[in-house]
Amino acid sequence: MWQWACPVCRRLLMLSGVTEDRLRCSDCGMEYPCKDGVWRMLPPERLAAFRQFIQEYEAIRRAEGRGSSEAAYYRALPERDLSGRWKRDWAIRARSYIALVEQVIVPFERERARALKILDLGAGNGWLSGRLAQRGHELAAIDLLTNAWDGLGAHIHYLAHFTPIQAEFDRLPLADDQADLAIFNASFHYSVDYYRSLDEVLRILKADGKVVILDSPWYADAQSGEQMAREREMHFTLRYGFPSNALPSQNYLTEKRLADLAQHFGLRWRRIAPYYGIRWALRPWLARLHRRREPAQFYLWAGERLASD
Repeated sequence: MWQWACPVCRRLLMLSGVTEDRLRCSDCGMEYPCKDGVWRMLPPERLAAFRQFIQEYEAIRRAEGRGSSEAAYYRALPERDLSGRWKRDWAIRARSYIALVEQVIVPFERERARALKILDLGAGNGWLSGRLAQRGHELAAIDLLTNAWDGLGAHIHYLAHFTPIQAEFDRLPLADDQADLAIFNASFHYSVDYYRSLDEVLRILKADGKVVILDSPWYADAQSGEQMAREREMHFTLRYGFPSNALPSQNYLTEKRLADLAQHFGLRWRRIAPYYGIRWALRPWLARLHRRREPAQFYLWAGERLASD
């Protein structure tokens, strides 16, 4: 079971209500309900701060034809996109997932020899939480979106239980030192402040826990990352009428950014490079040939704390 902490004052939260469908902070008096199976852990002012981002993100995802009303769609992810709309995207996610399981999850399962407590940060429709819960692990699926077609509300479609939580990375409603593994699930680049987000996650991880950055764009040259962000905003403005930059996100990773984070927090990163096929491998060469900016690379970055002296 997860131990809850108030995202406002950090005090432990207690279940209340006849059906224990809300959490209450005895210190600051805040209450957080569970609606449609999703714990709503954003204080009113923080929900207001994210409202524009949520509305714009959902508008784009609806226009793109994301999600489904069929349970089979969610249960087939990431290996198969039964909608047929985003097969290439999910093919990449599937390769990333295989690398995650083979090179992080399975070795950690053997090391711990028990079920793991895992944070799925940026869980979206919950596909990763559903898959890892089927392996017997305890999952907290964190996201801002709660809708039933592309957000945490889709939890109803999975065969294994996990805990859906509407919360932000920088104010997680969980107590210290309880998670074994935290996975930024194609989401770390949405952080406004990498240091604050990583500090918050490390607070919840056990001392020997691990953090994984999965499917965030990485560039050798920061200028390519900045150009990518500008191109994306122009694309969204032309197609949807807004740049979708309501959050001043960090947008991408570089070697220097990762090295600075490692030094600041006393971490060691291990880079894992999934194989996405020969066409993917040729992308950087073709970009140079045609004098285009470098394409993003999607590595897995597995981090752990360095042993203290």
